[in-house]
Amino acid sequence: MVFKKKKFDFFIAMEHMSSDALKSSELLNEIINNFDTKKLLEQSQKIHEIEADGDEDVKEIMHELYISFITPIDREDIVQLVDKLDNIIDGINGLTYEFHYLNVQELRPNTEEFMDLICQAVKAVQQSVREFSHYKNSKTLQKNVDQANHIESLGDNLYTKELSQLFREEDIDPIDVIRWQKVYAGFERVLDACEDCADVITGLVIKNS
Repeated sequence: MVFKKKKFDFFIAMEHMSSDALKSSELLNEIINNFDTKKLLEQSQKIHEIEADGDEDVKEIMHELYISFITPIDREDIVQLVDKLDNIIDGINGLTYEFHYLNVQELRPNTEEFMDLICQAVKAVQQSVREFSHYKNSKTLQKNVDQANHIESLGDNLYTKELSQLFREEDIDPIDVIRWQKVYAGFERVLDACEDCADVITGLVIKNS
C-alpha cells in the first residue's frame, strides 16, 4: 500500500511560529521580572533554542513553497508573513544577547513596563495569526490587529519618554547611557516587528477578500 504524504498546512506552520514568538516573549518576561545576571545565560538558552527552531520552521516553509503546486494564498504573501514573524522571534532573541554583552547589571525603572507591552503585542499577533486561516468568518481578527498597532503606539510613547529621561540624568555614567540606549532600541524593534506583522495581515485580508 502506498501512503500519500500528508498535505503541508501553511497556516498551521505560521501559527507555530507565532506561538514560538509568544513563548519567547514570556520567557524574556520571566528573565526581566526576576533579573539575575548569574542566571541570564542559562535562562536565555531556552530563547536561543526557540529561535533556532524558528529558523528550521522558515526553512521548512520555504521548501514546501518550492515544491507545492497549490498554496492557500499567494507564495509571496506567505513569505512576507513568515519573514515578519521571524523578525519578532529574532528581536526577542537579540535582546537576551544585548543584556549579556552590554553587561547590564541592574534594570532601570519601567523596564518591566516595556516588557509588558511586548508580551501584549506578541499575544495580539499570535491571536491574529491563529485567526488568519478563517479570516472571512473571524470576529476577533481585526480587534487583535488593532490591539497590536495600539500597543506599538504606547511603546513609541514609552520609548520617547525613557530615552528623554536617560539623556536628562546628570549623574548617570555615560556608559549606562549607551547601554540603555541600545536596550531601549531593542525593545522598540520588537514592538515595530509586531506592528509590521499586524499590518501585513491587514493587507493580506484586504487582498484576499
